[in-house]
Amino acid sequence: MTQPPPPQDNNNPYAQQQPQQPGYGYPQQQPPAPGQPYAPFPQQQGQAPMGFPPPPAARSGNTGLAILAAVVVALVLAGIYGAIMKATEHEIGYAAVAVGAVVGFTAGKIGGRNEALPFICAVISLVAVYLGQISGLAMAFADYANIGFFEALFDHFEIINEAWKSESDVLTYVFMAVGAIAAFGSSKKAAL
Repeated sequence: MTQPPPPQDNNNPYAQQQPQQPGYGYPQQQPPAPGQPYAPFPQQQGQAPMGFPPPPAARSGNTGLAILAAVVVALVLAGIYGAIMKATEHEIGYAAVAVGAVVGFTAGKIGGRNEALPFICAVISLVAVYLGQISGLAMAFADYANIGFFEALFDHFEIINEAWKSESDVLTYVFMAVGAIAAFGSSKKAAL
C-alpha cells in the first residue's frame, strides 16, 4: 500500500521545500581532470571563482586623443623646462623626469591599454626634453641679443642648435633617456 502525501500547509514555508540534494546546498564538484591535483571550483558562467571579485574590465580609450593630449602637454612642459633651465643656467635632471612622467600619465589616462602608446610617449618625451633645452638656450640667446624669444628661436635656430650640440654631454643624453623611461612607465601605470 502506498501512503497518501502529507497535507500541504500554505502558511508553513518549510512544507513546500524540495528535499535537499547531497552537498548541503552547494553544487556538486566534478572530480579533478587527469593530471590536475584539485577539482575546479564550481562557478556560474561569467562569474569569478567562489569568494573572489571579478577581474577588472579592460579599459579602452581614445588613442588619437591621447597622443594629441600628450603632444600639447609636452609642448607646455618644454616651455616650462626651458624657463627653469634659463633661470638656473644649467640642466636639471628631475625636470626631464617630470616631463616624461606627466606626458606618459596624460596619455595613459586618456588612451587606456594600447600596446603602442608607451613607446609613442617615450618618443614624445624625448622630443619634449630636447625642445625644453632648446627653448632654454633660445631664451638666454634672446636676452643676450636683445631680441624676442620667437625671433631667436626661429630666425637663429642654427646657432641655438649648434650651441646645444656643443654644450651637450653624457648627462644630457642620460636625462633624455630617463625622461623617456619615465614616460613609458607612467603611461603603462596610468592605463591600468
